[in-house]
Amino acid sequence: MNLPTKVKIVEVGPRDGLQNEKTLVPSETKIELINRLADAGLRVIEATSFVSPKWVPQMGDNAQVLQGITRHPATVYPVLAPNLQGFDAAVQAGATEVAIFAAASESFSRKNINCSIVDSLKRFEPVVCAASALDIKVRGYVSCVVGCPYEGAIDPDKVAEVAHTLFEMGCYEVSLGDTVGVGNPASIQRMIEACAKRIPVTKLAGHYHDTYGMAIANIYASLQMGMATFDASVAGLGGCPYAKGASGNVATEDVVYLLHGLGIETGIDLAKLARIGDWISSAINRPNGAKAGRAICAGTTE
Repeated sequence: MNLPTKVKIVEVGPRDGLQNEKTLVPSETKIELINRLADAGLRVIEATSFVSPKWVPQMGDNAQVLQGITRHPATVYPVLAPNLQGFDAAVQAGATEVAIFAAASESFSRKNINCSIVDSLKRFEPVVCAASALDIKVRGYVSCVVGCPYEGAIDPDKVAEVAHTLFEMGCYEVSLGDTVGVGNPASIQRMIEACAKRIPVTKLAGHYHDTYGMAIANIYASLQMGMATFDASVAGLGGCPYAKGASGNVATEDVVYLLHGLGIETGIDLAKLARIGDWISSAINRPNGAKAGRAICAGTTE
């Protein structure tokens, strides 16, 4: 089987992972987390989100965090910027890459960003246009690519349609999010197959939550399809406020353990990463969701 020889990990813990924490995490802790992750070899770290603090209070210190990090020369620090106001604020704070997000579920789109899928995509056009004028890269996200808490199973062709629109709009990469973590290897492969008919698989990324414990299996299934970029969250931080019971994104430590076991290059120091996961879990007083991380810190493997 021809698996990729190298995989890019997009670390989303500092943004996607922390944004749902009910207790405000100090800016200094967020900055230290990002700096430690870069030191461990993470080369793409989603740093924060430029959305209204009214909707996401945890990200209210976005400019402070982005301006406070020590930028590693080999690491990029994308931020979420869903509208022009957020984009302008992000640029002012020093952003060099931004991300926009849509959904493959009409109901989820309306509950999450209060508008239809079509309207949400129209809102992103000026952001992509402004970013292009400043030579700032834009990444696209699609939520609910397998299932939705309100609509159930999602048609893979619908996912492909939304992903293709983002790609045609100018997104250099589209991240496919199993937001509620209901996917399994078969449903994930069907979804990727549909998307790959319209977008090169090299321009697609997997973003899998681990609600049913399928995220690692789904990543392996995606590798078999030729996918070589995956989002992951240190210590499995995160969840989804619109999907009851949904757990966080797959733990970065578990993904790296899998990839290294397959002989796939990541450039990440797993032992360092495990210690970071242990540290941030203690710092925000929550269990460490990384199985490989817990095992390494306990001294059972490395």
